[in-house]
Amino acid sequence: MALSESSVLGADVAITQMASQTKTIDANPNDSSSLKNEFITLMVAQIQNQDPLNPGDGTEYVSQLAQFSQVESAENMVSLMQRNSVMMDNLQVLATASLVGQEVMIRSDKFSVDGEPAQNLSGQVVLTSPSSQVNLLINDQFGQIKKVVLGPQAAGQVDFKLDVEALNLAKGAHSVSVELSNGQEYQPQILLSGKIESINIPATGGASMISLRGLGSVPFYDISQFGGAN
Repeated sequence: MALSESSVLGADVAITQMASQTKTIDANPNDSSSLKNEFITLMVAQIQNQDPLNPGDGTEYVSQLAQFSQVESAENMVSLMQRNSVMMDNLQVLATASLVGQEVMIRSDKFSVDGEPAQNLSGQVVLTSPSSQVNLLINDQFGQIKKVVLGPQAAGQVDFKLDVEALNLAKGAHSVSVELSNGQEYQPQILLSGKIESINIPATGGASMISLRGLGSVPFYDISQFGGAN
């Protein structure tokens, strides 16, 4: 499926912004490498001009050179980690851009009805134990509750599909909860399925945000499964 112009543009901008971070940084006259070179210059000058009858102790020179080498190694390690971080961000851009248009499932119990035709919602209820009766309770922003009967179910993943038009769900925000048979007080995990419409990659770093119809914008790490409910 071809990416939308806005999605491709967003990815290109993000890649450009991240690539700019890899530009060579101007030399810092106070970094360990520069200070080490100055120290060696001063050490050579001091050795050349020292009193041959009372030479300086070379142990101190070696000790200070070792300290400069340790600081330089630490700076190189930090620089390498920063470059690796930029590379990982670039790889994330390439990986997430290809997900536009794909169906995923996220951990959420909230959705919204946009009033547009052909909006359906599917998902899963994760039961830790079997139940003789499983019902979905759809609660809208006005406090109206509609019940969807799923019947008796075994432990595990229970797929469901909601026909927004047939249920006559009001436009706006809704939440989903699960009603189990008597004696089962826990609230099962709910997963909702949606198609990725766009991906926003923050220029300042951090988690990418995916936008799904009816589910809004959620962090990339909230994806629990690629592909919708069966």
